[in-house]
Amino acid sequence: TLAAYGQSKLANILHAGELARRFKEEGVNITANSLHPGSILTNLLRNRGIIYAIERTLGKLLLKNIQQGAATQCYVALHPGAKGVSGKYWSDSNLYEPSAKAKDAELGKKLWDYTLDLVAA
Repeated sequence: TLAAYGQSKLANILHAGELARRFKEEGVNITANSLHPGSILTNLLRNRGIIYAIERTLGKLLLKNIQQGAATQCYVALHPGAKGVSGKYWSDSNLYEPSAKAKDAELGKKLWDYTLDLVAA
């Protein structure tokens, strides 16, 4: 569902923020960021019949192609303008301000700790 998708994206942003904080605290010279690649025309819906046909038709007009969808990841990984930037959220190769909940450091720490408990179980 759309709600689960939104929660997964929130978790990605929170996790990257907490990871960046931990790297900085430990003096590790690694960056951690999150990003939104945009809506991309892929074959994920290939088994959905008419929905896939509609996506293929309208998607060519409304969605990014795979190369366009990869642009922000490549920018954050390789562009000198992103060097040293950590704990941020990117969209369309630009810094983007996420929701207040996504910037909640305490929530990020709680998610981190909860995840550790799940993995240890």
